[in-house]
Amino acid sequence: MPLDVRRLLQDAAGPHHQLQSEHVNPRFAKSLSLIGFDRTYVRAEGAHLVDANDQHYLDMLGGYGMFNMGRNNATVRQALTDFLAAETASLVQLGTPLLSGKLAEELKRRIPGFDYVYFTNSGAEGVETAIKFARRTTGREGILHASSAFHGLTTGALALNGAEVFRSGFGALLPGNRKIKYSDLAALEEALRAKDIAAFVVEPIQGKGVAIPDAGYLREAAHLCHKYGALFVVDEIQTGLCRTGRFLAMEHDSETGGNVDADIVVISKALSGGYVPIGAVLHKKAVYNKVFCSLEDCVVHSSTFGQGDMAMVAGLAALTALDETNAARNAQIMGDKLGQGLLAMKERFQFIKDVRWRGLMIGIEFGAPKSLSLRTAWTGVNALSKDLFCQAITIPLLADHRVLTQVSGHHTNTIKLIPPLVLTDEDVSWFLTAFEKVMVDLHKFPGPAWEALFRIGKNAVKRGAAPVPTAAA
Repeated sequence: MPLDVRRLLQDAAGPHHQLQSEHVNPRFAKSLSLIGFDRTYVRAEGAHLVDANDQHYLDMLGGYGMFNMGRNNATVRQALTDFLAAETASLVQLGTPLLSGKLAEELKRRIPGFDYVYFTNSGAEGVETAIKFARRTTGREGILHASSAFHGLTTGALALNGAEVFRSGFGALLPGNRKIKYSDLAALEEALRAKDIAAFVVEPIQGKGVAIPDAGYLREAAHLCHKYGALFVVDEIQTGLCRTGRFLAMEHDSETGGNVDADIVVISKALSGGYVPIGAVLHKKAVYNKVFCSLEDCVVHSSTFGQGDMAMVAGLAALTALDETNAARNAQIMGDKLGQGLLAMKERFQFIKDVRWRGLMIGIEFGAPKSLSLRTAWTGVNALSKDLFCQAITIPLLADHRVLTQVSGHHTNTIKLIPPLVLTDEDVSWFLTAFEKVMVDLHKFPGPAWEALFRIGKNAVKRGAAPVPTAAA
């Protein structure tokens, strides 16, 4: 008897939370319940989620940046439907798949300067691949990463993570791993001088806190790496595929004089269309010739599902959908509207410290206010937990305004917006209106917002646990 997927989804429309608690990750489920994020969404389209009561929510989280072309994009969905009907001979393994060749060709067209593409199942696997490729290419062990970096949670990628909370308890992760300050060329050159570094792996915009480097930083960082014989690896997993108003975020540096000469670029997330796991590692011939250096070594690095036809179709269709939605242009326009709208609130609301954005990757940073009463509230909340304050914004945004957002990382006091790139003027107004109302309430102390926040913090302290989950991508 075939699986009735529609019936399965209908029957399970209620107990999502219970099933997660019983069979997957009960503490994560508890954390979501604590902050009121244990919602059940039954449909999604574009930048919107819909619950069982047909209430629409504005998704400013975008699946950690997977849905650049919008949730349930019709172009990607139709391509996958057609693929399944074709009954291809996918993953023969000892063969040369047509579709992986076509997707690699298309990615090289959009990202000039690279010769070959290695396909993975995720961004983290792409970073692991880059580490291996760099070590074999250079014959060196050391890998540099920037402080506050996030490159994934598998062992090698985790070693390049700037947040101790993710690494704690997992032991030694990667020999030769070292970190330097982000956007600091002097620190980079100092670390490279010993000529024991295989690669510098860096995000063109850091996801944790939405840190944007100085103009020209990436271009000069690549130059320094090559000066000292290291590879320059750019992690575009979240920033790529039109997120920042360019196909890749590193292209912004080219506007200030000359291209960024990267050796390896890693992409993933939005390349999936939100349907099928996929990642890609673009690399130059010099890297390829060192890694796959002989017929005997032609599969020295491989991935069982890496060139699966379904993933390749999703990737090709996702690129088509980005073109159809004019995603890069819309990201730039809507990002500027959101950024300018938030920046205009900075003078009115003491908690807003900074607003940073590039396209639809936006960071809203909060800091200590000037007034005595608000500063007292700020100090008290941070004494309970340095990860607590932003929940005074994310919780009411969801509870009162049906807007889904995320804290951008541990101890950052920054909220990150990475919505689908199909955002409309109405969506921008929805968010700005909701955010303004939350700010108004937050600047009333004492008040209901603060009472709820202190209650969450005190309960968490009693349990000896972090009060809320922060972003893991």
